[in-house]
Amino acid sequence: MSSAADTKPAPEEEPPARKRFAFPSALTILGVVTLAVWGLAFLIPPGAYDRDGEGAPVQGTYHRVDSDQSFVDRLNDLFLSPVNGLYGVQDAKTGEVGPDLAGELYGSAGVFLFVLAIGAFITVVFATGALDRGIGRLAYRLRDRGALLIAGVMLVFSLLGTVEGFAEETLGFYGLIIPLMLALGYDRMVATGTIILGAGIGVLCSTVNPFATGVASSAADISLGDGIVLRAIMWVVLTAVTIGYVIRYAGRVRKDPGRSLSGFLPGDREHNATDAGEPPELTGLHRTILVLVALVFSFMIFSVVPWSSALTGDADATPYGFELGWSFPQLAALFVVAAVLVGVVARFGEQKLSATIIQGAADFISPALVIVLARGVTVIMNNSQITDTVLHSIEGVVSGTSSALFAVFVFIVNLPLAFPIPSTSGHATLAMPILAPLADFAGVSRAVVVTAWQAASGWMNLWVPTTAVTIGGVALAKVGYDKYLRFVWPLLAILFALVCGFVALGAVWT
Repeated sequence: MSSAADTKPAPEEEPPARKRFAFPSALTILGVVTLAVWGLAFLIPPGAYDRDGEGAPVQGTYHRVDSDQSFVDRLNDLFLSPVNGLYGVQDAKTGEVGPDLAGELYGSAGVFLFVLAIGAFITVVFATGALDRGIGRLAYRLRDRGALLIAGVMLVFSLLGTVEGFAEETLGFYGLIIPLMLALGYDRMVATGTIILGAGIGVLCSTVNPFATGVASSAADISLGDGIVLRAIMWVVLTAVTIGYVIRYAGRVRKDPGRSLSGFLPGDREHNATDAGEPPELTGLHRTILVLVALVFSFMIFSVVPWSSALTGDADATPYGFELGWSFPQLAALFVVAAVLVGVVARFGEQKLSATIIQGAADFISPALVIVLARGVTVIMNNSQITDTVLHSIEGVVSGTSSALFAVFVFIVNLPLAFPIPSTSGHATLAMPILAPLADFAGVSRAVVVTAWQAASGWMNLWVPTTAVTIGGVALAKVGYDKYLRFVWPLLAILFALVCGFVALGAVWT
């Protein structure tokens, strides 16, 4: 005889939680791109341009060529594409790239080591606590002056963004900035805009950012300092516009909290200026390290800028005697030495300094590998002789356009590419081998193409959900992504128009 308990219906099992879609990483995307390009190389006919004395393609000389690559050769190119992307050498006679050939380095070994070196330097600096505490002290000192606080924090973030790609590092500052903004009568959207847009506009207007300007300049075969005057002017103007936009919204919310786009969570209106707590004072050691960091980046800028061209406006001007003309090998060495110097000044000791440098290089291995994989894609295109064919097809689209219109075209055509590849390094390495020669056809400086490309990447990364800075930032601030889009879209429209104007002016100017 069954009991009452036996007749009870079995408890329904909870349905398994649905896994949320996670957008693939840049490494995965580039792996797919590598396979796709390798497959397309069987369908796209090989072709070539005649080259001038500097190796640039000559417009109007494109012609079809016969490829002698067998299927095994193509399979070998696919297999070795990451290796060739790192240290493949291009044969001077055949143009083929391989790891055991003789000729010029085609791979991205120089940029790869530079990324690891600057990663080590940045990690050592953060390990001292000087940069975090410096920004914290700035924010706390300005806690009673709302507009000045917003402007000060955004300016510092933008400056760091334009010189070293400061972006993901901002995720650690939400716990400090949000209480300060709420204490001043603002909402969480003000804090979100201050952080995301502050660093993001700096990256958009990168002057010497190694992960954007540096990688793109290397892929375009120009100096890191080429075009720095235009980019510096862009940085000043666009940073001022962005700061003004956030301050305007902040003032509106402070005057009428009902106009807040993000609203207020329970307890938000109860914050006061002491909730965040006063950060510790800067020590003499911290001040010394901050001065060292400023000197290192200042010296980097000095070492790469073609001063004669920048000051005279003549691209072919004879370099001054004090110009260093440094490139990635020297810059990689600079940041390794600087990392050691900062560690010694901070009295890390041999074991801690060594471990921190190794950890820094390890933390930056992902963007370094992205560069290698992206360069491997261009090797496949080069060896199958389809690069010039792709270039020729785009040449037909832009032929006859003015230099200003061409620069705007480069900006616009790169916008959709930044969505699946939010990594600036990977995007640059993929796009520049095609876009840079187009500039030669249009009579436009390759530096303008670099500026237009990085502006497109930076503009997209201010809002696309594929970047951790944006989606992680709104999550930390507890602001809805849809509400952030409502907040930022008018600024995006303004920045779009300004960037188009700047790159068009740069194309005509240069």
